[in-house]
Amino acid sequence: MVAMAAVVGLAAGTVPGSAAARPPQQAPPPAETARNTAPVDLTGYWVSIVTEDWLWRMLTPPIGDFASVPLNDEGQLVGLTWDLAQDEINGDLCKPYGVGNIMRMPGRVHITWENDDTLRIDTDAGEQTRLLHFGGPPPPAGERTWQGQSVASWERSVVAPPDGQDGRGVSWSSLKVVTSHFRAGYLRLNGVPYSEDASITEYLDRHTEPDGSEWFTVTTIIDDPTYLTQRFITSSSFKREPDGAKWTPTPCIIDPPLT
Repeated sequence: MVAMAAVVGLAAGTVPGSAAARPPQQAPPPAETARNTAPVDLTGYWVSIVTEDWLWRMLTPPIGDFASVPLNDEGQLVGLTWDLAQDEINGDLCKPYGVGNIMRMPGRVHITWENDDTLRIDTDAGEQTRLLHFGGPPPPAGERTWQGQSVASWERSVVAPPDGQDGRGVSWSSLKVVTSHFRAGYLRLNGVPYSEDASITEYLDRHTEPDGSEWFTVTTIIDDPTYLTQRFITSSSFKREPDGAKWTPTPCIIDPPLT
C-alpha cells in the first residue's frame, strides 16, 4: 500500500511540472486599423505651394473670369450674376472653402488621426475640418455641410521596370477619397459654381524629393451635371513643415474681385 501511494504521489507530482513546461500564451495580434496599416504617413503640418493658377488661387478674379473651367451655359450664368455682398448677407462666405475647392486655397493643412479609422484634415484657410472615414461608409449623414461625408481607401499600384532592367518595379499608394452629401459651393473665389449633385473624388500621393523634402499632391476630379460640360481636374501640392509654428487659422474671407 505504501509503494502504491508513492507511485500515485509521483504521478500526481508530474502534473504541475507539465503545466509549467507549456509556453506562455501569446497575446492576440492587434486588430488591423487604418492607422496601423497606412502605407504612408500623411500626418503633420503642410503648406500649399502655389506654382500654377496663381491669379485664380491667390486673388479673387474678376467676375466672369472662368478660364479653364468647363462651365455650361447655366454655370456661366450663375458665375456672371455672382454677388459678393449677397453672399455676405446670406452667411455664404465659406462657399469657396467647401470640399470642391478647399485644397486649392492657399494656406496650411494639419493632418492627424481622429481615431484609428478616421483621418482628419484641418485647414487654416476658412478653419475647415474634414473627416476621412476608412473601412466603410461614414456615420449617418445629417444636414449637408461644406466638407460633406468622405470615404477613404488606399489604392496600391506597381509599375514594371523599364525593358531590359531587373527589379520588381516601383510601387506606390494613393489615398482615394470620395465625398458626398456636401453643400453647393464655388470652384473659385469669384463665384464659379459647383452643385450638390456633383461627384468629387480625390487622390493624395506623397513623395520625397532628392533634397529630402516631403510633399503630397492632391488630384481633384469633379463631375457636375448641373454646371460643367466635362470633368474639371486640378492638382495641388503641399510641402511638409517641421511644426505648427506658422499655423494661423482665419475665418472664411472673400476679398472683392479684381476689376
